[in-house]
Amino acid sequence: MDLTRAALLAGGAAVAGVINAVAGGGTLVSFPAAIAAGLAPLPANATNAVALTPASLASAWAYRRELARDYRVLGVLFLPSLLGGVAGSALLLVTPQRVFDAAVPGLVLVATLLLLWQNLRPAKPSEKGGAAEEFALPSRPWLVFLLQFLVSVYGGYFGAGIGIMMLALLSSFGGNVDIHRLNAIKTVLASLINGVAALAFLFAGAVDPVATPIMMAAAVVGSLVGAVVARRIAPSKVRWFVVALGLVLTAKLGWDRFGPPA
Repeated sequence: MDLTRAALLAGGAAVAGVINAVAGGGTLVSFPAAIAAGLAPLPANATNAVALTPASLASAWAYRRELARDYRVLGVLFLPSLLGGVAGSALLLVTPQRVFDAAVPGLVLVATLLLLWQNLRPAKPSEKGGAAEEFALPSRPWLVFLLQFLVSVYGGYFGAGIGIMMLALLSSFGGNVDIHRLNAIKTVLASLINGVAALAFLFAGAVDPVATPIMMAAAVVGSLVGAVVARRIAPSKVRWFVVALGLVLTAKLGWDRFGPPA
């Protein structure tokens, strides 16, 4: 692999690691970087999932102080995340390359709109620095199970925007819980979903053996930096950048796939 392609892969993965730790949506950077480096969309997606898994684990470790209070919530959401990650990765592996290529612009647009919604919605007190409270787990746990399962299926299949989906779900029953605690739970669950998908992609031989270690190392460094930065920067500022990037990428992918032939 030449230096230009390696730099694209490493740069995209490092930035994705930072963004995922701060706000979510980093796949919208690392996925197009992998495509720009010459990977086809389906292996680029699988390689991206494998490469970002250790980065998610690194971020989770950096959030261990916040996680100490929320093992009960993690226990509720563990099983649907595991099952959904398995289902989503299996769905990707049986999806024909041409079908996935056609779906990618729509998947990127969905992830981008989720980020846009997160920025436009009114800020919760916890996001403004309000006092931390305890999670109010809903009286209908089956509904939370179902919603987290569906989010995890999407995460196992594509992954971009999954952090935003989980933050929205956690916020719905999080009360005035501090945003960093929500981020910590989201990071652990994303690690689980990505990890399950990564194992499936590795066993299926769907990942690029050269690109994966390059992206993995860069993403870990980025995630450790991002976990520190997350406590010092407003996540919405990062998300506005990613929203703009996602809209441009959606247009570019859509034109490449559905525009008139050159």
